[in-house]
Amino acid sequence: MVKLLVADQHPIITKGLELVFASSRDIKIIKTVADGEAIFDALKEHTTNILLCEIDLPKLNGISVLRRIKKEHPEVKVIIYSAQQEEVYAVSTIKAGADGYIHKSTDLLTLKDAIMKVHLGGVYLSPSLSRKIALDKSSGKKSYYKKLSTREVEVLKLLSNGRRNKEIAEELQINEKTVSTYRARLMKKLNVTNLIDLVNQAKSLAL
Repeated sequence: MVKLLVADQHPIITKGLELVFASSRDIKIIKTVADGEAIFDALKEHTTNILLCEIDLPKLNGISVLRRIKKEHPEVKVIIYSAQQEEVYAVSTIKAGADGYIHKSTDLLTLKDAIMKVHLGGVYLSPSLSRKIALDKSSGKKSYYKKLSTREVEVLKLLSNGRRNKEIAEELQINEKTVSTYRARLMKKLNVTNLIDLVNQAKSLAL
């Protein structure tokens, strides 16, 4: 039996998943939480095999959660579950230590299969993204997910959400000067010259 912790700020998602897995013989949701900090309280109280985690969480975003879990709870596997653009986020989260990435448009059977694959030691990416990565690799094409590091994607996401440098620094536990450095790198890599264009570029990538 897979013991699943679900982190999503939208009750309709968590309640829906609870109903879906209520009768499952293989997967049991042991708790649902609505913010990043609550994940770690839940992990202290419940034995957990897999965390199904949204990227956009209050208090602590999904990528920061992922990094912390890999340090504090390395036995817990993490699947990122999000509506964000798969091409940009999936590879970045896998690089950061995630065991899988599932888009929220995925059907329930595929979700269950992905959870079981990760539980058995595999890594899950959608077949379409796996094919695209293989094609890009063979053609030498450099996509956005290859241009940007995981931390750069994380900073870009927070900038697109209207966060100030100081707020980003506090959330990511880095100094403001480092945030400014990431901003400069992002502008260079995405070929823009100001913050407005940078945010617009992030939105065009569906970040």
